[in-house]
Amino acid sequence: MADDVRIAHLGASRDGRPLSRPRKVAFFGHDAADAAVRRRIQAFQDDGVSVTGFMMRRGEDAARDWPNVDLGQTHDSAFVQRIRQVFAGAAIAATPPEDLAAADLIYARNLDMLICAFLAKRKAGLKTPVVYESLDVHRLLTRSGIVGMLMRYLERTLLSRCLGLVVSSPGFLRNHFERHYPGRYTAALVENRLAAGADFGPRPAPRGLKHPGRLSLGWVGMLRCQRSFTLLCQLADQFPDTLHIHLHGLPARTEIEVFEPEIDRRANMTYHGRYKSPEDLGAIYGGLDVVWAGDFMEAGYNSVWLLPNRIYEGGYYGRPSIAPEGTETAAWVEARKGGFTVAEPLDQTLPALVRTLLSDPSRIETCSRNLLARPEDDFVQPHGLLAEMLDRFLDAEVPA
Repeated sequence: MADDVRIAHLGASRDGRPLSRPRKVAFFGHDAADAAVRRRIQAFQDDGVSVTGFMMRRGEDAARDWPNVDLGQTHDSAFVQRIRQVFAGAAIAATPPEDLAAADLIYARNLDMLICAFLAKRKAGLKTPVVYESLDVHRLLTRSGIVGMLMRYLERTLLSRCLGLVVSSPGFLRNHFERHYPGRYTAALVENRLAAGADFGPRPAPRGLKHPGRLSLGWVGMLRCQRSFTLLCQLADQFPDTLHIHLHGLPARTEIEVFEPEIDRRANMTYHGRYKSPEDLGAIYGGLDVVWAGDFMEAGYNSVWLLPNRIYEGGYYGRPSIAPEGTETAAWVEARKGGFTVAEPLDQTLPALVRTLLSDPSRIETCSRNLLARPEDDFVQPHGLLAEMLDRFLDAEVPA
């Protein structure tokens, strides 16, 4: 890691409880119903941080577990509409300014909401410090042409005015932020682990195949990758009697245009729909033998750098992951001996792995045992981590 990048190394308080200094956070999020947004707010609240949401939404408004200011509805892949809503949402957030002014810190998740937060802050005439959480490096930021240059200029300008940067994977730092904005930020790594205050149930005993002679493979979370879906459909066709594929979550219709009809054509594929986290996680992962952890939506860039939620969820329950070689996810899996990696061409190596696991299920049990031997902190965020992060950021010099 570059010497000119300042990193906030985070741990829990000594007794494992939240740090004592109270904080009020204005949380700008892209979708109030998103499971990852809910998990992050839950983690803040578990650490004793008071959160008011300033949220866009992707569907109808619904009840929240926090005070929330509705910034309006946006739509997947509707770039122009989302930009318009960023400006409209900023005006809503700043009028009246009292809710925003009550915050000690503004926490903005992803670049569009960072723009919204700075606009709202300016409209309200506030000097509240801002923290930028980057969970994905958008494809527009990786372009080599004028669009990419303008997007990076915008991100660089706003990042320089932020108190801190939060990323969920070290791959984002190495491949994007250190490359384009060295020396312009203080970073904290907060992985997509399970929230400490939630009840996930006990960790199970290690096991191989749940049903002898039949492998259950799951794809859990945001189902947004056409290539992953195609690979899983091909696997289902090749192993009609010995493989069952379970899909849990919401499909991105703009990425996977034909979804349910492809599943309905295959008796050994089941789509279970939307789920609640953490309430449903035990049942979901308890029904799986292995977890698909690949992503190719932004191949060569974000998809290579990210660490998905499902590796932490599966790891907690002792379910090994399958990841494409050469990715941050594969490195995570290999370091824990908690799954399997496959090289290109995946349409050949993935079926070969399935055959191996069906013929030798002890390999699954070995990985399951390795995962369950790991400390819970590998998969569950420690109490106090986010509170300490805020304290470190707020104790630092606020950018001009």
